[in-house]
Amino acid sequence: MTPEVLIKERMEVRIHESLEELSMDLADYIEQIYEESIKDHGVFAAALSGGSIISLMRKLTEAPYNKTVDWSKWYVFWADERVVAKNHVDSNYKLAKDNLLSKLPIVPSHVHSINDSLTAEEAAHKYEFVIRQLVKTRVVNVSDINDCPKFDLILLEVGPDGHVASLFPNHPALEEKNEWVTFITNSTKPPPERITFTLPVINSAANVVVVATGDVKAEAVHMAIDDVGPECPVLPARMIQPCVGKLVWFLDVEAASKLTRVS
Repeated sequence: MTPEVLIKERMEVRIHESLEELSMDLADYIEQIYEESIKDHGVFAAALSGGSIISLMRKLTEAPYNKTVDWSKWYVFWADERVVAKNHVDSNYKLAKDNLLSKLPIVPSHVHSINDSLTAEEAAHKYEFVIRQLVKTRVVNVSDINDCPKFDLILLEVGPDGHVASLFPNHPALEEKNEWVTFITNSTKPPPERITFTLPVINSAANVVVVATGDVKAEAVHMAIDDVGPECPVLPARMIQPCVGKLVWFLDVEAASKLTRVS
């Protein structure tokens, strides 16, 4: 079934009847962006997040994608990570490795995770250094309008409180303008220590996908997408506004249940 598509002022919103349909549409869309990136500059640099978005990407491990995609062209990053050991249950790396990356022939040296032996601050600085080196070698493009990296795709999931990556409501990290990767030690959602891409980096991407499923996300989705007026708090998810890139929200009907259906 074709998803309901709303064309909003700053984004496209795709509403799916089931998680299965959402997963299939998401895989198709990722493949489309991959093909465009390969045609344009020969590689595909994608940043993942944690949460259910990894399981929703599972179709990529199945036919036809596991045969039609040249996985050697993929370079994988994380838009945010918990500062825990890579084998820790809270690790976004472990989640992606166990449920996605281990099932795909992606070149191991193309998978760029954080150094889990460092403090949060050190890990953020080191991760930014790694990305800067890959920008120099054009594995990751540079933005046309600022000095930020221009990832081909950044995949995010919105939380019930409206957070994306590890950018939480009212947190000072939202104001970071100079760093590409910052750190927090007081996350309102455990574990407390995390690294995260900053808003300028996310908004410099060529493509940003935001996923939300379940009615527990409905209010945050409404606050992030609809014209709610200046008196309402601006959630981090609403701050995802790519400068020149494309923003697409992938929702199920429950997460979209409070949306204004006028495009």
